[in-house]
Amino acid sequence: MGRRGDSLDITEAYYIGLMSSVSYRRKDISKPVIGVVNSWNDVNPGHKPLKELAGYVKEGIWAAGGAPAAFCVPAPCDGMAQGYGMHYILPQRDLIAASIESMVEAHSFDGLVFLCSCDKIIPGMLMAAGRLDLPCLFLTAGSMLPYHEGEKVFCTSDLKESIGKFKDKQIDRETFDRWQTNMCSSGGTCSMYGTANTMGAFLEAIGIAPFGSSTMLFCDGEKFRQARDVGERVVQLTNEGGKFSSFIGRDAVENGIRHVSATGGSTNAILHIIALCRVMGIAIGLSEFDEIQQSVPVIAKFKPSAKYNIYDFHMAGGVKAVMSTILPRLHGEVVLAANGEKLKESVSRVRVEINRQVIHTLDDPLHKDGCFSVLTGSLAPNGAVVKKSGVEPSMMYHKGPAVVFDSEEEVRDYFLNDTIAPGSVLIVRYEGPKGGPGMRELSIPAAMLVGIGLHTSVAMVTDGRFSGATRGPCIGHVTPEAWDEGPLALVENGDIIEIDITGKKLTLHVPDEEMKRRRKNWRCPDRPLKGVLAAYRAGVSGAERGAVWLYKDENEA
Repeated sequence: MGRRGDSLDITEAYYIGLMSSVSYRRKDISKPVIGVVNSWNDVNPGHKPLKELAGYVKEGIWAAGGAPAAFCVPAPCDGMAQGYGMHYILPQRDLIAASIESMVEAHSFDGLVFLCSCDKIIPGMLMAAGRLDLPCLFLTAGSMLPYHEGEKVFCTSDLKESIGKFKDKQIDRETFDRWQTNMCSSGGTCSMYGTANTMGAFLEAIGIAPFGSSTMLFCDGEKFRQARDVGERVVQLTNEGGKFSSFIGRDAVENGIRHVSATGGSTNAILHIIALCRVMGIAIGLSEFDEIQQSVPVIAKFKPSAKYNIYDFHMAGGVKAVMSTILPRLHGEVVLAANGEKLKESVSRVRVEINRQVIHTLDDPLHKDGCFSVLTGSLAPNGAVVKKSGVEPSMMYHKGPAVVFDSEEEVRDYFLNDTIAPGSVLIVRYEGPKGGPGMRELSIPAAMLVGIGLHTSVAMVTDGRFSGATRGPCIGHVTPEAWDEGPLALVENGDIIEIDITGKKLTLHVPDEEMKRRRKNWRCPDRPLKGVLAAYRAGVSGAERGAVWLYKDENEA
């Protein structure tokens, strides 16, 4: 562990010599050596600002008497990977965690700062933090500038929905092309409440990132001051021996889950938080997550489930304002690693007046018992997930005939070339962790459903995932998945599917004898794989257990 510069152990000569070759002096490596784990790259807007931000973090580390040591990890963009590339997105969560663990253990860093944004990178880094259990803090890049046209304000989720609008001739080609070029208007995380911002806000809520860091604009001067603060604070934590597990236990995670639910967060958060809990040995599974999230009302919603974008959230008071509002439902004694204060003390000082048009009170909620529903039933014996806060009231109960697709490509083609009958239930299977593989995100089909206007009459059910920016009656994470011969594999066109979101039931109305006959005749699709995807399919767990691959329990098959 660091502090080798003053060592009399002659076997450290190799380490000292090699560190000297990359500019470290003997007195530098006698200080706490802080790994600055950076997910910067040129091809992901959420991560491009991190190159500059890392410099300010390193300044803070030097100023506090530490020695920064920076390295990078992959950082894929879910949006760019829509379609075939999405097979490789969820596997990278575990690969990112494993690559960080390997680098940190190999170089014996004393503490860590994680610079990250976006959907699988924050969760991967959280899993690494949980596994390594070192002093560490997180900092995200901040949010993308919203795009304005006159009085209208747009963000990335609007661009996705515009595909359906263009197909349905609601907008012309000129408008569609202008939106493609301009809606993603800067670096930073997409200014909607997708998985990226849900998980960024989760970091703030559990106390390992500064308040305001996920919701402020990427170019805000405060962001750079935060970076210096984080650098200084992590050295202090390292000197004090403040491990990750010193701050992040069950109570902190429950606080984070309640924030996700209170703000209408992404269903992907369920997958990632359960994975973090498994790494840390915290007993929170799908049913426990559901119980925790429904204990708090939804007091805020953002694009695409409402008109407000993430910068609106920031200006309304941000995560700190939400935590202050729901404090009676939180564990207020939790100590925040980011500032060393107890949660109840930290949120008692909200510096801006909370905009109650955006962040409601507990007495005036948007929904009274959480933003998700975990459904079970004959179609999903081990569970399925829906973001009920994004569903129109008329679709909280729906019963209709199945239209079956064996891949995302099939349902996309159907959207583009066929007519979808109102009342249908679109079944998209073999897109689970193993079947896809990689549990692809059906973001584009879901957005097209809304763009065409069928989200008030057609539901979609899949063993794959949906984007955090998905709205409408889209039920994902169906388990067991079709590849594992779950009931979803046996659905046929015309079967009646009953979706009761309020009653938390997902039912396939097919007699048991008929199901036995179908099961006897079922054959798994022939989808051979090579390389990392083959390894992933062979090792990944079910969605109800976080779709964990490289961090499964030792006794898990």
